Amino acid sequence: MGMSVTISAATGQDAEQIFRLQYLCFQSEAALYANYRIDPLVQTLDSVREEVAADCVFVARLGDEVVGSVRGRVTDDGAASIGKLCVHPRLQGHGIGARLLRAAESALVEERGAKRFRLHTGHRSEGNLRLYRRVGYQTVGTAEGTDGVPMIILEKPAETYATTA
Repeated sequence: MGMSVTISAATGQDAEQIFRLQYLCFQSEAALYANYRIDPLVQTLDSVREEVAADCVFVARLGDEVVGSVRGRVTDDGAASIGKLCVHPRLQGHGIGARLLRAAESALVEERGAKRFRLHTGHRSEGNLRLYRRVGYQTVGTAEGTDGVPMIILEKPAETYATTA
């Protein structure tokens, strides 16, 4: 019988696995934009450790292996900025990303008082856009990432997280 994927809050001990998983998962995004300097690929391990310590970070585990992660923090305007959602390529398409997103949304509202959720993804990232729209996010604008990639900004009100869980 196979193991189940579990979702839980990340700990400091998860930082290195998150760092490695992020590097693996964002290779396809980098290829899509022919830009291997995108933010998730140039982030340092120390920076990941800082995020795990300060932000709302969840991981998906298959046994002891971290196979997915997501991060969020509440910004000064009350919006929860969610980012770096990733799932190991061999496990994509099984709902793990949506489960991670729901866990982060729930914690950001209940523990940190988020009023709405905001995230962004590259304009060519159709799989990401499908997931975000399926769970209630709507396009509210565009921007250029610090890495030069054109981004689509999506938001949804925080009170809708329970209806998409």
